[in-house]
Amino acid sequence: MKNTVRDSSASLLLGLFSSAALAAFFLCFLLYLLWRLSFSASPHREPRRAGLEDEEGFVDILEERRRSTDLGHALRTFNPHPYKGASPCSMAELNKAVLESQYLRYVVKEIARDTGSSEEEVREDACGILEEMSQNLQMSCIRLMAYTFTKVFKRLFSNIFVNMEGLNKLQQAIQDSPVILMPNHRSYVDFLVISYILFTYDIPVPVIAAGIPLAGMKIVGEILRRSGAFFIRRAIGSDRLYWAVLSEYVKAIVRRGYAPLEFYVEGYRSRTLKSLKPKLGMMHMVLEPYFKGEVFDITLVPISISYDRLLEESLLAQELLGVPKPKESTMGLLKASKVLQEDYGSMHVNFGRPLSVRALCQGKINHSQYNLIPRDLPQKPTAEAQACVNWLSHLMVRIQEEGSLISPWSLMACLLLQAPITVLTEDGLVWHQLTEKTIWLKKLVLDFGAHLNWPGGCGEGIGQVPDSDVMLSSLALHHSVVNRKGGRVYLVQEKEPARKHPVSPEEGVHITAAAVLMLASYRNQSLHVFVRPALLATAMHITKSSQRDELFTFFCFLQDVFSFEFIFIPDESSQDFQEACFLLKKCGAVHITTQKVTVSEAGMEVLSFLQALLQPFIDSYQVMFNYLSEEGVHMLTEREFLPTVRNLASKLIMSGDLGTYEALSSDTQKNVLSALRSLEAVTKLSGSKENEYKVNTEAVRRIGDILSGKIPPQMLRTTPDARL
Repeated sequence: MKNTVRDSSASLLLGLFSSAALAAFFLCFLLYLLWRLSFSASPHREPRRAGLEDEEGFVDILEERRRSTDLGHALRTFNPHPYKGASPCSMAELNKAVLESQYLRYVVKEIARDTGSSEEEVREDACGILEEMSQNLQMSCIRLMAYTFTKVFKRLFSNIFVNMEGLNKLQQAIQDSPVILMPNHRSYVDFLVISYILFTYDIPVPVIAAGIPLAGMKIVGEILRRSGAFFIRRAIGSDRLYWAVLSEYVKAIVRRGYAPLEFYVEGYRSRTLKSLKPKLGMMHMVLEPYFKGEVFDITLVPISISYDRLLEESLLAQELLGVPKPKESTMGLLKASKVLQEDYGSMHVNFGRPLSVRALCQGKINHSQYNLIPRDLPQKPTAEAQACVNWLSHLMVRIQEEGSLISPWSLMACLLLQAPITVLTEDGLVWHQLTEKTIWLKKLVLDFGAHLNWPGGCGEGIGQVPDSDVMLSSLALHHSVVNRKGGRVYLVQEKEPARKHPVSPEEGVHITAAAVLMLASYRNQSLHVFVRPALLATAMHITKSSQRDELFTFFCFLQDVFSFEFIFIPDESSQDFQEACFLLKKCGAVHITTQKVTVSEAGMEVLSFLQALLQPFIDSYQVMFNYLSEEGVHMLTEREFLPTVRNLASKLIMSGDLGTYEALSSDTQKNVLSALRSLEAVTKLSGSKENEYKVNTEAVRRIGDILSGKIPPQMLRTTPDARL
């Protein structure tokens, strides 16, 4: 019987690929992976909770996988119900539709006329782009990945929780209109976990927008292509033909609706675990068929993926410190199999409520303007359409944030980072002080309306897990970041190999910074819950004012400065301020009248915590503001700016003049440049190949002075969108 199962498995795997070499390689890779699994401490992670469903309505999809065979799951009958019963579309059929579209024919003629090339030559270039880009979704490959991923997921994660209500709504939405799946992007695991879940529940698996580097991975790139990935170049620039082919390809998928389309609206994987400002290009493409009336409606489904522990935590911290990102490769994937020896806790995948684009855009888009030009001709997006796409993109990211689950470890990280660095590296933070403060913070985060992933529930009743055990478990899970000795908690420093020479001060800063940035990434998972009340707390702290209009003015200034650090929906500053006031009043931190916001007797603890949350960002920004305004920098390039300010911040840390290591983060440094460009204090020179910028030192100095409180709020303009 065992031989029969083994033979049928091998036949299935070999039948998946037309190339014998490809099949042989993947069989070797799979056997290698399973061999590594067999040498692990245990065949899979034990679930941390006994029940199938938790109090938030999430179901552990690994529970059933642990009770049944992995091969049986992969070979199960798959019975999806696609949009209007649409039949699957092959790669050849889709590519033919794109190449023969009136839109692409028009663009090909235009490019041929402008470049002097023949239409046939331009068309051949378009075919080459499509060949590089196209997905080739095949259910046989999805089944193979389901088999492999079941084994990997059971080894990596204790649980993968999915909200069934959201899945049921998605299943219905897919039958009614074309669906766009919009998950946040925190890990490489994100890439196919959605497909794995949808396959498990008989929902059509998506085609997925992916970065072109993944296509370059030998063999693996082809496996991803056959799992539904289509590959997009990172730097498209002004390549009209590429834009046209990509746009028509995406729109063809949306119009046909045979499969959901999945893409990351943030554009890239977040290296800080904070949400990134959305990229608008892909959003324009998926919405255009609705704007032009080619489809009646489109459904957007925001998806929030939350991790207890991230596989790439150390790698991301090193990237933020300027260490080059390893190139995606098959050999790198094989070497990375050592992660299978670690425990990564639980993953939560929260499918948000399906949202109708037709309902969301009501009153925002004038469809009659699209009747003036034939639909097949290229049209530059109107200002109205651009504003609508920008608003929708930010809204989706905010909904992703609101749907994420906050772990106990994220709350603990918030508190650990408010301790002086010498306490974390030398003296140690007293354990019982950390636990008491974390329990206090748990109550605050629930008051603020966040979804809290607190194992065993948020109470201490019968059958509940004691809070102290929850926090000890969180500490043990994150042994790579902190450890507990003698009743105190210490930051784990990177273990260096034996050296001939002692660690230099600069190397010491880098080692400590890597640990701090790992800790900060987990703090960042909960920042969206606190950021609006924290901005108000910071405004009260810096301005020393209680006047509501002055606080609102400074609140808007802070939103402008940190517009690339945190997600704010355009033109909703007033609503954000109202939310901040409401939350601070709800937790008893302030008293609110029509004209004043004053601190309550018990409010200082909350306000001090919130203000301290933002202090690392303020200190980091001031380092860069001071450099640009005081060093007489009038011109710079990004390539020069990043290492220069990193070296400056390192020197300030070593001298004791700077307390935060987060100023060393390249993402923070880039966000400062982006914010200054938005505030028109820095201008990018047109035609510059080196991303050269002109610096208005007086404007930068003024921003720094306002942020430090040297310029009172009465001297600021009162309109939220006013340029400084």
